[in-house]
Amino acid sequence: MTVQTLQDLLAEGVEGRGVLVRSDLNVPLDDNGQITDPGRIIASVPTIQALVEAGAKVVVMAHLGRPKGEPDAKFSLAPVAAKLAELLGRNVQLAGDVVGYDALSRSEGLTDGDVLLLENVRFDPRETSKDESARAKLAAAFVELVGDDGAFVSDGFGVVHREQASVYDVAQQLPHYAGTLVAAEVEVLQKLTEDPARPYAVVLGGSKVSDKLAVIEALAPKVDTLVIGGGMCFTFLAAQGLPVGGSLLQAEMIDTCKDLLERFGDVLHLPVDIVVADKFAADADTKTVASTEIPDGWLGLDIGPESVSRFSALLTEAKTVFWNGPMGVFEFEKFAAGTRGVAEAIVTATSKGAFTVVGGGDSAAAVRALGLPDDGFSHISTGGGASLEYLEGKELPGISVLEG
Repeated sequence: MTVQTLQDLLAEGVEGRGVLVRSDLNVPLDDNGQITDPGRIIASVPTIQALVEAGAKVVVMAHLGRPKGEPDAKFSLAPVAAKLAELLGRNVQLAGDVVGYDALSRSEGLTDGDVLLLENVRFDPRETSKDESARAKLAAAFVELVGDDGAFVSDGFGVVHREQASVYDVAQQLPHYAGTLVAAEVEVLQKLTEDPARPYAVVLGGSKVSDKLAVIEALAPKVDTLVIGGGMCFTFLAAQGLPVGGSLLQAEMIDTCKDLLERFGDVLHLPVDIVVADKFAADADTKTVASTEIPDGWLGLDIGPESVSRFSALLTEAKTVFWNGPMGVFEFEKFAAGTRGVAEAIVTATSKGAFTVVGGGDSAAAVRALGLPDDGFSHISTGGGASLEYLEGKELPGISVLEG
Protein backbone atom coordinates (compact mmCIF):
# COMPACT_ATOMS: atom_id res chain seq x y z
CA MET A 1 0.00 0.00 0.00
CA THR A 2 1.66 3.20 -1.20
CA VAL A 3 0.05 5.78 1.04
CA GLN A 4 1.06 8.33 3.63
CA THR A 5 0.86 6.87 7.14
CA LEU A 6 0.29 8.16 10.63
CA GLN A 7 4.06 8.19 11.11
CA ASP A 8 4.39 10.54 8.14
CA LEU A 9 1.81 12.88 9.68
CA LEU A 10 3.52 12.83 13.08
CA ALA A 11 6.82 13.60 11.40
CA GLU A 12 5.24 16.65 9.74
CA GLY A 13 3.98 17.79 13.13
CA VAL A 14 0.44 17.95 14.52
CA GLU A 15 0.84 20.10 17.62
CA GLY A 16 -2.02 22.57 17.70
CA ARG A 17 -3.59 21.12 14.52
CA GLY A 18 -7.03 19.59 14.21
CA VAL A 19 -7.01 15.97 13.06
CA LEU A 20 -10.10 14.08 11.96
CA VAL A 21 -9.85 10.37 12.72
CA ARG A 22 -12.30 7.83 11.29
CA SER A 23 -12.32 4.99 13.80
CA ASP A 24 -14.38 1.80 13.85
CA LEU A 25 -16.11 1.86 17.24
CA ASN A 26 -19.09 -0.25 16.17
CA VAL A 27 -19.15 -2.52 19.21
CA PRO A 28 -21.93 -4.88 20.33
CA LEU A 29 -24.22 -3.73 23.14
CA ASP A 30 -26.51 -5.79 25.36
CA ASP A 31 -30.16 -4.92 26.08
CA ASN A 32 -29.04 -2.53 28.80
CA GLY A 33 -26.73 -0.61 26.48
CA GLN A 34 -23.59 -2.12 27.98
CA ILE A 35 -20.64 -2.95 25.71
CA THR A 36 -20.19 -6.74 25.50
CA ASP A 37 -16.97 -6.77 23.46
CA PRO A 38 -14.77 -3.63 23.46
CA GLY A 39 -12.27 -5.11 20.98
CA ARG A 40 -12.72 -2.47 18.31
CA ILE A 41 -12.41 0.37 20.79
CA ILE A 42 -9.21 -1.15 22.18
CA ALA A 43 -7.84 -1.48 18.63
CA SER A 44 -8.57 2.22 17.93
CA VAL A 45 -6.59 3.52 20.89
CA PRO A 46 -2.99 3.45 19.54
CA THR A 47 -3.67 5.91 16.70
CA ILE A 48 -5.71 8.30 18.87
CA GLN A 49 -3.16 8.07 21.69
CA ALA A 50 -0.26 8.88 19.36
CA LEU A 51 -2.04 11.99 18.09
CA VAL A 52 -2.96 13.11 21.61
CA GLU A 53 0.62 12.73 22.82
CA ALA A 54 1.82 14.75 19.82
CA GLY A 55 -0.48 17.63 20.76
CA ALA A 56 -3.18 17.30 18.12
CA LYS A 57 -6.77 18.40 18.63
CA VAL A 58 -8.43 15.07 17.82
CA VAL A 59 -11.94 14.82 16.42
CA VAL A 60 -13.11 11.21 16.12
CA MET A 61 -15.81 10.08 13.70
CA ALA A 62 -17.52 6.72 14.12
CA HIS A 63 -20.83 4.91 13.81
CA LEU A 64 -22.75 2.38 15.87
CA GLY A 65 -25.34 -0.01 14.49
CA ARG A 66 -27.69 0.87 11.68
CA PRO A 67 -29.80 3.90 12.55
CA LYS A 68 -32.04 5.10 9.75
CA GLY A 69 -30.32 8.41 9.03
CA GLU A 70 -31.70 10.20 12.08
CA PRO A 71 -30.88 10.41 15.80
CA ASP A 72 -31.83 7.30 17.77
CA ALA A 73 -30.94 7.12 21.46
CA LYS A 74 -30.26 3.38 21.41
CA PHE A 75 -27.46 3.95 18.88
CA SER A 76 -25.81 6.83 20.75
CA LEU A 77 -22.04 6.65 21.13
CA ALA A 78 -22.30 7.64 24.82
CA PRO A 79 -21.15 4.22 26.15
CA VAL A 80 -18.36 4.19 23.58
CA ALA A 81 -17.14 7.64 24.68
CA ALA A 82 -17.01 6.44 28.29
CA LYS A 83 -15.02 3.32 27.37
CA LEU A 84 -12.67 5.26 25.09
CA ALA A 85 -12.02 7.77 27.90
CA GLU A 86 -11.22 4.90 30.28
CA LEU A 87 -8.76 3.34 27.82
CA LEU A 88 -7.08 6.65 26.95
CA GLY A 89 -6.94 7.74 30.56
CA ARG A 90 -8.33 11.17 29.70
CA ASN A 91 -11.62 12.94 29.17
CA VAL A 92 -13.37 12.30 25.87
CA GLN A 93 -16.06 14.82 25.02
CA LEU A 94 -19.14 13.53 23.17
CA ALA A 95 -20.80 16.02 20.85
CA GLY A 96 -24.58 16.11 21.04
CA ASP A 97 -24.81 16.03 17.25
CA VAL A 98 -22.80 15.04 14.18
CA VAL A 99 -21.80 18.36 12.59
CA GLY A 100 -24.28 20.74 14.18
CA TYR A 101 -23.97 23.58 16.68
CA ASP A 102 -22.70 21.44 19.56
CA ALA A 103 -20.05 19.65 17.48
CA LEU A 104 -18.82 22.94 16.04
CA SER A 105 -18.71 24.80 19.35
CA ARG A 106 -16.94 21.94 21.09
CA SER A 107 -14.39 21.61 18.28
CA GLU A 108 -13.63 25.34 18.46
CA GLY A 109 -12.93 24.96 22.19
CA LEU A 110 -10.45 22.10 21.87
CA THR A 111 -6.93 22.59 23.19
CA ASP A 112 -3.83 20.57 22.33
CA GLY A 113 -4.25 16.90 23.25
CA ASP A 114 -8.05 17.08 23.63
CA VAL A 115 -10.35 14.42 22.17
CA LEU A 116 -13.85 15.04 20.82
CA LEU A 117 -16.04 12.16 19.67
CA LEU A 118 -18.81 13.18 17.29
CA GLU A 119 -22.20 11.58 17.76
CA ASN A 120 -23.00 8.60 15.52
CA VAL A 121 -22.23 9.76 11.96
CA ARG A 122 -25.05 7.59 10.63
CA PHE A 123 -27.52 9.89 12.39
CA ASP A 124 -26.93 12.11 9.34
CA PRO A 125 -28.47 10.58 6.18
CA ARG A 126 -25.72 12.09 4.03
CA GLU A 127 -23.13 9.74 5.56
CA THR A 128 -24.39 6.74 3.60
CA SER A 129 -26.06 8.59 0.73
CA LYS A 130 -25.56 7.42 -2.86
CA ASP A 131 -25.59 11.11 -3.84
CA GLU A 132 -21.96 12.21 -4.13
CA SER A 133 -22.79 15.89 -3.71
CA ALA A 134 -24.70 15.21 -0.47
CA ARG A 135 -21.80 13.19 0.91
CA ALA A 136 -19.34 15.89 -0.16
CA LYS A 137 -21.33 18.53 1.77
CA LEU A 138 -21.23 16.42 4.92
CA ALA A 139 -17.51 15.85 4.39
CA ALA A 140 -17.02 19.62 4.10
CA ALA A 141 -18.82 20.05 7.42
CA PHE A 142 -16.46 17.48 9.00
CA VAL A 143 -13.49 19.41 7.59
CA GLU A 144 -14.81 22.65 9.09
CA LEU A 145 -14.42 21.08 12.54
CA VAL A 146 -10.62 20.85 12.16
CA GLY A 147 -9.89 23.91 10.05
CA ASP A 148 -7.82 24.65 6.97
CA ASP A 149 -4.61 23.13 8.33
CA GLY A 150 -6.35 19.94 9.46
CA ALA A 151 -5.59 16.37 8.42
CA PHE A 152 -7.55 13.13 8.05
CA VAL A 153 -6.45 9.78 9.46
CA SER A 154 -8.31 6.71 8.25
CA ASP A 155 -8.20 4.11 11.01
CA GLY A 156 -11.56 2.33 10.74
CA PHE A 157 -10.67 -0.77 8.78
CA GLY A 158 -14.14 -2.22 9.33
CA VAL A 159 -15.62 0.47 7.06
CA VAL A 160 -13.00 0.92 4.32
CA HIS A 161 -15.14 -1.14 1.94
CA ARG A 162 -17.82 1.58 2.17
CA GLU A 163 -17.96 4.70 -0.02
CA GLN A 164 -19.24 6.94 2.76
CA ALA A 165 -18.69 10.56 3.73
CA SER A 166 -16.52 9.95 6.80
CA VAL A 167 -14.53 7.22 5.06
CA TYR A 168 -14.15 8.27 1.42
CA ASP A 169 -15.25 11.85 0.79
CA VAL A 170 -13.32 13.43 3.67
CA ALA A 171 -10.11 11.98 2.25
CA GLN A 172 -10.74 13.93 -0.95
CA GLN A 173 -10.87 17.22 0.96
CA LEU A 174 -7.95 16.93 3.42
CA PRO A 175 -4.37 15.62 3.43
CA HIS A 176 -4.96 11.95 4.25
CA TYR A 177 -3.07 9.23 6.06
CA ALA A 178 -3.54 5.59 6.98
CA GLY A 179 -3.77 5.04 10.72
CA THR A 180 -1.87 2.34 12.57
CA LEU A 181 -4.76 -0.10 12.43
CA VAL A 182 -5.57 0.30 8.73
CA ALA A 183 -1.92 0.02 7.73
CA ALA A 184 -1.50 -3.13 9.83
CA GLU A 185 -4.67 -4.75 8.47
CA VAL A 186 -3.68 -4.18 4.84
CA GLU A 187 -0.18 -5.52 5.52
CA VAL A 188 -1.70 -8.71 6.97
CA LEU A 189 -4.07 -9.18 4.02
CA GLN A 190 -1.27 -8.64 1.54
CA LYS A 191 0.65 -11.39 3.31
CA LEU A 192 -2.35 -13.71 2.87
CA THR A 193 -2.71 -12.98 -0.83
CA GLU A 194 0.74 -12.38 -2.27
CA ASP A 195 2.92 -15.31 -1.20
CA PRO A 196 1.43 -17.25 1.72
CA ALA A 197 3.49 -20.02 3.32
CA ARG A 198 2.07 -23.48 2.59
CA PRO A 199 0.09 -25.48 3.41
CA TYR A 200 -2.47 -22.66 3.33
CA ALA A 201 -5.78 -23.44 5.06
CA VAL A 202 -8.96 -21.37 5.12
CA VAL A 203 -11.85 -21.96 7.52
CA LEU A 204 -15.22 -20.47 6.60
CA GLY A 205 -18.35 -20.61 8.75
CA GLY A 206 -21.36 -18.45 9.36
CA SER A 207 -24.95 -18.72 8.23
CA LYS A 208 -25.19 -18.31 4.49
CA VAL A 209 -23.32 -19.65 1.48
CA SER A 210 -24.35 -16.53 -0.43
CA ASP A 211 -22.39 -14.35 2.02
CA LYS A 212 -19.20 -16.34 1.43
CA LEU A 213 -19.63 -17.39 -2.22
CA ALA A 214 -17.31 -14.75 -3.65
CA VAL A 215 -14.52 -15.53 -1.20
CA ILE A 216 -14.89 -19.28 -1.81
CA GLU A 217 -14.59 -18.66 -5.56
CA ALA A 218 -11.56 -16.44 -5.01
CA LEU A 219 -9.69 -18.63 -2.51
CA ALA A 220 -10.52 -22.22 -3.46
CA PRO A 221 -8.12 -22.21 -6.46
CA LYS A 222 -5.32 -20.74 -4.28
CA VAL A 223 -5.43 -22.73 -1.02
CA ASP A 224 -4.57 -26.26 0.00
CA THR A 225 -7.49 -26.73 2.39
CA LEU A 226 -10.87 -24.99 2.63
CA VAL A 227 -12.93 -26.08 5.65
CA ILE A 228 -16.67 -25.37 5.60
CA GLY A 229 -18.68 -25.22 8.84
CA GLY A 230 -21.48 -23.22 10.41
CA GLY A 231 -24.97 -22.94 9.01
CA MET A 232 -23.63 -22.71 5.47
CA CYS A 233 -22.43 -26.34 5.55
CA PHE A 234 -25.99 -27.67 5.32
CA THR A 235 -26.52 -26.28 1.84
CA PHE A 236 -23.34 -28.11 0.78
CA LEU A 237 -24.59 -31.31 2.42
CA ALA A 238 -27.94 -30.91 0.64
CA ALA A 239 -26.01 -30.48 -2.61
CA GLN A 240 -24.63 -33.97 -2.01
CA GLY A 241 -28.18 -35.29 -1.78
CA LEU A 242 -28.15 -35.62 2.01
CA PRO A 243 -31.09 -34.84 4.33
CA VAL A 244 -30.54 -31.81 6.56
CA GLY A 245 -33.73 -31.93 8.66
CA GLY A 246 -34.73 -28.50 9.89
CA SER A 247 -31.21 -27.07 9.53
CA LEU A 248 -30.56 -23.72 7.92
CA LEU A 249 -30.76 -24.20 4.15
CA GLN A 250 -30.43 -21.90 1.15
CA ALA A 251 -32.29 -23.99 -1.41
CA GLU A 252 -31.51 -21.50 -4.17
CA MET A 253 -27.79 -22.10 -3.61
CA ILE A 254 -27.83 -25.91 -3.89
CA ASP A 255 -26.87 -25.96 -7.58
CA THR A 256 -24.08 -23.46 -6.88
CA CYS A 257 -22.75 -25.70 -4.12
CA LYS A 258 -22.88 -28.71 -6.44
CA ASP A 259 -20.76 -26.79 -8.92
CA LEU A 260 -18.25 -25.77 -6.21
CA LEU A 261 -17.96 -29.38 -5.02
CA GLU A 262 -17.35 -30.58 -8.57
CA ARG A 263 -14.67 -27.99 -9.22
CA PHE A 264 -12.96 -27.89 -5.84
CA GLY A 265 -13.82 -31.25 -4.27
CA ASP A 266 -10.14 -31.96 -3.58
CA VAL A 267 -9.86 -28.77 -1.48
CA LEU A 268 -13.28 -28.44 0.20
CA HIS A 269 -13.79 -30.27 3.51
CA LEU A 270 -17.27 -30.67 5.03
CA PRO A 271 -18.29 -31.90 8.50
CA VAL A 272 -18.70 -35.67 8.92
CA ASP A 273 -20.83 -35.36 12.06
CA ILE A 274 -23.25 -32.77 13.38
CA VAL A 275 -24.62 -31.77 16.79
CA VAL A 276 -28.37 -31.54 16.23
CA ALA A 277 -31.08 -30.09 18.43
CA ASP A 278 -34.86 -30.37 18.68
CA LYS A 279 -35.16 -26.58 18.84
CA PHE A 280 -33.07 -23.43 18.55
CA ALA A 281 -32.50 -22.77 22.25
CA ALA A 282 -29.82 -22.99 24.91
CA ASP A 283 -31.78 -25.73 26.72
CA ALA A 284 -32.57 -27.84 23.62
CA ASP A 285 -32.28 -31.61 23.63
CA THR A 286 -29.24 -32.56 21.58
CA LYS A 287 -27.49 -35.53 20.04
CA THR A 288 -24.57 -36.06 17.70
CA VAL A 289 -25.26 -37.80 14.40
CA ALA A 290 -23.37 -38.54 11.21
CA SER A 291 -23.75 -35.75 8.67
CA THR A 292 -25.44 -38.32 6.42
CA GLU A 293 -28.14 -39.03 9.02
CA ILE A 294 -29.64 -35.74 10.22
CA PRO A 295 -33.17 -36.71 11.31
CA ASP A 296 -36.35 -34.97 10.20
CA GLY A 297 -37.41 -32.17 12.53
CA TRP A 298 -33.94 -31.74 14.05
CA LEU A 299 -31.63 -28.88 13.18
CA GLY A 300 -27.87 -28.82 13.07
CA LEU A 301 -26.35 -26.19 15.38
CA ASP A 302 -22.69 -27.25 15.53
CA ILE A 303 -20.13 -29.51 13.94
CA GLY A 304 -19.46 -32.74 15.83
CA PRO A 305 -16.32 -34.03 17.59
CA GLU A 306 -15.15 -36.20 14.68
CA SER A 307 -15.34 -33.17 12.37
CA VAL A 308 -13.33 -31.15 14.89
CA SER A 309 -10.72 -33.91 14.99
CA ARG A 310 -10.43 -34.08 11.19
CA PHE A 311 -10.36 -30.33 10.72
CA SER A 312 -7.81 -29.96 13.53
CA ALA A 313 -5.48 -32.45 11.86
CA LEU A 314 -5.47 -30.25 8.76
CA LEU A 315 -5.17 -26.94 10.59
CA THR A 316 -2.42 -27.80 13.04
CA GLU A 317 -0.12 -28.69 10.14
CA ALA A 318 -0.87 -25.55 8.13
CA LYS A 319 1.67 -22.74 7.77
CA THR A 320 -0.95 -20.09 6.93
CA VAL A 321 -4.53 -20.02 8.26
CA PHE A 322 -7.40 -17.59 7.63
CA TRP A 323 -10.58 -18.10 9.65
CA ASN A 324 -13.87 -16.28 9.14
CA GLY A 325 -17.10 -17.48 10.70
CA PRO A 326 -18.00 -19.70 13.67
CA MET A 327 -18.62 -23.44 13.31
CA GLY A 328 -21.87 -23.35 15.24
CA VAL A 329 -24.11 -21.32 17.52
CA PHE A 330 -21.27 -20.65 19.98
CA GLU A 331 -23.41 -18.25 22.00
CA PHE A 332 -25.12 -21.36 23.44
CA GLU A 333 -22.66 -23.49 25.44
CA LYS A 334 -24.08 -26.75 24.06
CA PHE A 335 -23.10 -25.66 20.55
CA ALA A 336 -19.75 -23.98 21.23
CA ALA A 337 -17.46 -27.03 21.11
CA GLY A 338 -16.99 -26.95 17.33
CA THR A 339 -15.90 -23.33 17.23
CA ARG A 340 -13.72 -23.79 20.31
CA GLY A 341 -12.06 -26.91 18.87
CA VAL A 342 -11.25 -25.28 15.54
CA ALA A 343 -9.98 -22.13 17.27
CA GLU A 344 -7.75 -24.19 19.55
CA ALA A 345 -6.32 -26.00 16.51
CA ILE A 346 -5.47 -22.61 14.99
CA VAL A 347 -3.82 -21.57 18.27
CA THR A 348 -1.72 -24.75 18.07
CA ALA A 349 -0.73 -23.90 14.50
CA THR A 350 0.32 -20.43 15.66
CA SER A 351 2.49 -21.94 18.40
CA LYS A 352 4.21 -24.03 15.73
CA GLY A 353 5.09 -20.92 13.71
CA ALA A 354 2.10 -20.59 11.39
CA PHE A 355 0.79 -17.19 10.33
CA THR A 356 -2.84 -17.17 11.50
CA VAL A 357 -5.52 -14.55 10.92
CA VAL A 358 -8.98 -14.32 12.48
CA GLY A 359 -11.10 -12.47 9.96
CA GLY A 360 -13.07 -10.21 12.24
CA GLY A 361 -16.82 -10.20 12.89
CA ASP A 362 -18.33 -13.16 14.70
CA SER A 363 -15.02 -15.04 14.66
CA ALA A 364 -13.30 -12.33 16.69
CA ALA A 365 -16.31 -12.20 19.03
CA ALA A 366 -16.10 -15.98 19.47
CA VAL A 367 -12.40 -15.82 20.39
CA ARG A 368 -13.22 -13.46 23.25
CA ALA A 369 -16.49 -15.09 24.28
CA LEU A 370 -14.83 -18.50 24.54
CA GLY A 371 -11.95 -17.13 26.60
CA LEU A 372 -9.25 -17.85 24.03
CA PRO A 373 -6.07 -15.75 24.15
CA ASP A 374 -5.80 -12.93 21.61
CA ASP A 375 -2.09 -13.65 21.32
CA GLY A 376 -2.87 -17.23 20.30
CA PHE A 377 -3.36 -15.84 16.79
CA SER A 378 -0.98 -13.81 14.65
CA HIS A 379 -3.69 -11.23 13.94
CA ILE A 380 -7.34 -10.66 14.84
CA SER A 381 -8.94 -8.40 12.26
CA THR A 382 -11.42 -5.67 13.18
CA GLY A 383 -13.19 -5.80 9.84
CA GLY A 384 -14.94 -8.98 8.72
CA GLY A 385 -16.63 -7.61 5.61
CA ALA A 386 -13.63 -5.52 4.58
CA SER A 387 -11.29 -8.50 5.03
CA LEU A 388 -13.48 -10.73 2.87
CA GLU A 389 -13.83 -8.14 0.11
CA TYR A 390 -10.06 -7.65 0.03
CA LEU A 391 -9.50 -11.39 -0.28
CA GLU A 392 -12.15 -11.53 -3.01
CA GLY A 393 -9.98 -9.10 -4.97
CA LYS A 394 -12.41 -6.19 -4.75
CA GLU A 395 -11.22 -2.59 -4.61
CA LEU A 396 -11.87 -1.05 -1.20
CA PRO A 397 -12.90 2.62 -1.70
CA GLY A 398 -11.55 3.71 1.69
CA ILE A 399 -8.13 2.31 0.79
CA SER A 400 -7.95 3.39 -2.85
CA VAL A 401 -8.81 7.00 -1.91
CA LEU A 402 -5.77 7.09 0.40
CA GLU A 403 -3.56 6.24 -2.56
CA GLY A 404 -4.69 9.31 -4.45
